[in-house]
Amino acid sequence: METIYSTVKPTQYNIEETRIDSCLLDTDALTVVQKLKESGFTAYFVGGCIRDLLRGITPKDFDVSTSARPDQIKHVFGRQCLLIGRRFPLAHVRFGHKAIEVATFRAGEPDEANLIVRDNRWGSEEEDVLRRDFTINGLFYDPSTETLIDYVGGLEDLKANLLRSIGPAKVRFRQDPVRMLRLLKFRARYGFSIDGEAEEATLSMQRDIHKSSPARILEEILRMLESGASAPFFQLMGEYGFLSLLFPSLTHFLAKPEGREVFRYLACLDQVQKRKSGFLPDRSTAIACLLFPLLEKTLQIDWIAKGKTPHLGEVIFTISSLIQHTLLEAFSHFPRRLTAETSSILVNQYRLTPLSGKKFHKERLFQHRDFSAALQFLKIRALVQEDLVETYLALKQQYQHFLQHGKRSHARRH
Repeated sequence: METIYSTVKPTQYNIEETRIDSCLLDTDALTVVQKLKESGFTAYFVGGCIRDLLRGITPKDFDVSTSARPDQIKHVFGRQCLLIGRRFPLAHVRFGHKAIEVATFRAGEPDEANLIVRDNRWGSEEEDVLRRDFTINGLFYDPSTETLIDYVGGLEDLKANLLRSIGPAKVRFRQDPVRMLRLLKFRARYGFSIDGEAEEATLSMQRDIHKSSPARILEEILRMLESGASAPFFQLMGEYGFLSLLFPSLTHFLAKPEGREVFRYLACLDQVQKRKSGFLPDRSTAIACLLFPLLEKTLQIDWIAKGKTPHLGEVIFTISSLIQHTLLEAFSHFPRRLTAETSSILVNQYRLTPLSGKKFHKERLFQHRDFSAALQFLKIRALVQEDLVETYLALKQQYQHFLQHGKRSHARRH
């Protein structure tokens, strides 16, 4: 089938036009591209790293696209290369604890208005670009010639801070509805405006999101909770109708005045993530930010307003019920490890700042494997509620002292 893009020719931009700073390039990623090219293959940087480079930001990671098939990549790098995935393998070229992901060019059907259930055909570099989602993600960079290769007008859209789909938006979103969440993700992270066609498609096709794999949807959401832009992302999900489809119970709470507290927690989470210093919140800590305001309100309604103080066992039951109705109603296969860790973080908040005022056994709590995450969440709580700052700082100091001295004394006693 011949596509409407079959005659597209790329525009190439040199280093003077792109102003990409070579000092921002990763030396290991450069080695991967160089070795593939020396072996006779085409190889480029692709994806998010190019967006960052063009904006003068050091990329978090570098991805490589190449004409080499997985077995050929393995031949070039030998034991240094690990192939992952069975149906459509990717290569991870390892440099110590770091891995550079290398993918073979793939082909798609840009005009086929059906849900993509298979995406496993090798293709050319042009076909690989045209199967991608947005123009700002359709750029290649060849570091050996310092050339940017643009088939879809991505550079001009990036300069204009514009999010535009590659091809008709309704067709591309019907092929893969998760692209609509990715659209909101880029809007939240970069503040870009959305092309009118893409916006109209998103507003009219929200319910198609249920056609996508719940695992893929959840992964996009979890990544955004770690991105430093979770608050604007969840606000956009609410505005475009996705929040009510994916988290109906949470959406009901957010519609109330006290629901604004969730966004305060997410904003503080983003603040901690952006600092990129010390212990960074993990996914379970981020999920706790979504649930804690709802938990506080539930306890207040069920117990405190009645003049009763819940026992810890009753708090645990409330947390379990909350996770069941808020997370598992939409994602029945929500990872058990994440729900267990989130539950532990929330339970420990009522040991750190007990409702009953009873003292807890600090050393025993400090030994708990999830305590550092619970302390990190208390830090976020202290950013939201200033009266907790003193408690957080005191516990942090005591925990650091325990790590330095307490473990040794505990080991001697046992």
